Order: sequence, then C-alpha cells, then structure tokens
Amino acid sequence: MAISAVSATTLREAPPPRRQRLLEDERWLAFVLLVPTMVLLGMFIAYPFIRGILLSVTSSRVGMPGDFVGLANFYKIFNDGIFRTSVYNTFVYTGVTTVFKLALGLWLAMLLNRNFRGKAFTRAFILLPFIIPTVLSTFAWKWMFDPTFSVLNWLLYHFGLITGRINWLGDPDLAMISIIIVNIWRGVPFFAISLLAGLQTISPELNEAAAIDGAKPWQRFWHITWPLLLPVTMVVVLFSVIQTFADFQIVYVMTGGGPANATHLFATYAYQIAIGTGLLSEGAAIALAMFPVLFLVVIIQLLYIRRVEVR
Repeated sequence: MAISAVSATTLREAPPPRRQRLLEDERWLAFVLLVPTMVLLGMFIAYPFIRGILLSVTSSRVGMPGDFVGLANFYKIFNDGIFRTSVYNTFVYTGVTTVFKLALGLWLAMLLNRNFRGKAFTRAFILLPFIIPTVLSTFAWKWMFDPTFSVLNWLLYHFGLITGRINWLGDPDLAMISIIIVNIWRGVPFFAISLLAGLQTISPELNEAAAIDGAKPWQRFWHITWPLLLPVTMVVVLFSVIQTFADFQIVYVMTGGGPANATHLFATYAYQIAIGTGLLSEGAAIALAMFPVLFLVVIIQLLYIRRVEVR
C-alpha cells in the first residue's frame, strides 16, 4: 500500500511534457494556429507583391534578368498615352459599373426581401450570372455583340430602331459601353444577395411601427432601412471596387483592349506589355501603378465604415 501511495504521488507531481506546456500557453497556441495562414499569405500574396516591386525597378525582359534602373519604368509609362487612356478607362469603368450595380442590386434585394411564391427558386436563378464562369458568359456576350450575328442588332432592326448593323465592339465608345454592360450584368447578383442578407437582419417591427405612425414607404426606406443597411453596403461596395478596378477577364475576352487600345484597363495593358511584348519590368510597373489608388480607396472606405458603425 505504501509503495502504491508513493507511486501515485509521483505521477501526480510529474510535470507535463514541454510540448504540452507550450500549447497550454495561449500566446504559443495562437502562434501555432496562425502559422498556416501566414505561410499561405506569404506564398501567394507577399512573395508575388515583392517580386513585382523588384521587377518594376529593373530592365527585365522574358529570358533576361535585367539590371537595376530605379524609377525609369514608372517615368516611361507616365509618358505613355495608352497608359493614360488605361487610367482614365479604369476609373470610368469602375465608377459607372459600381453605381449601376449598387442601384440595381439594392432594387433587386428589396424585391427579393418580399414574400412571394417561388422566392427560393428566384433567388437561385438570380445568382446564375455570378456562378457561371466569367470567360464562358463573356463569350456568350461577345456573340451577342457580334456585328454579323448579333441578336441585339436583330432585335433593334426588327423593332425598327436601326436600319443597319451596329459594330458594337469595333467602335471605341460602344466597345466601352459593351464591357460596362457585361460587368454590371455579372456584378448585380453579388450586390443583390449581399444586400438581401443585410435587409434580413433589420427587424420588420421597425418598419411596421413607422407605418403605424404614418411614414410613407420612401420615408421608411430613407430613415430606417438605409441607415441600418449602410455598413453592409459599404463593405459590398469596397469589395466590388477592388474587383472591378483590377478586372481582366471581361475586357480581355470581349475586346482584348481594342479597338486601337481604346478599352484597356490597368490589368489588360499590364498583361499586353508584360506577356505580349515580353517587357516584364514595364508590365510590373503598370500593375503596381494602381496599388496606391486601391490602397487609398480601401483606407478611406474602411475609415468611413468604422465611422458609420460607431454612430
């Protein structure tokens, strides 16, 4: 009995293994849990970003490492007329599409927030533009804008609105309008579903109480729904601006930046210079040129979101 008691006391007093003691420490446990995320961020975000910065300050070409040239590539692209056109196009493309996507998405979310037969099917159907691969749906739109086989031209002609074919993708202004339409079509479901989720967190009792007090539908939306929906809206707009500013697939498939470089955005022009002509360093400089703008937009919107949330 005495031997058993001594053994039990020894086992109780034995310190836990070193690995177990480290994991019981919250600081070490948090570090261990964060390691996979840090590795992934380092591999897929930090390394390409740093590599892009290093490329932009060299004279690298395909197959040639190049030498350090400082800011010469940035000076060169700022004197490039096509680059200035790309900057203008990117701001117009992002601004116009974001306004339309927000307006149409909010309108659609308000409709979907009502009770009607087939609501679940309608919600799933509306997500189709967002689910279909971008390249596949853009090819369909490219066929619709084709000057020879365009279904749009066929409809407009049979309704008597036009007398001849419209070269949608061959005219600089119409080509820009065409890619804006496709981006709006693809982005509206994201806005609608995200804003719908925000609408469903708003208690219907607030609107009912305001209706009893005599508030009209527009007054209930402006004074109750919109202020409560604003934080969600700002986050959705932030994500949309980032994605649209760096958009590549729609423009590349629809126009390839043409006609005559009239629809280039930052991403498509950087791709054309870096891969099409082999000037990797200049392509990296073009891609990095949009980083300060995006960084500023993100900071401003995050500060505004924080201000709205603490009201």
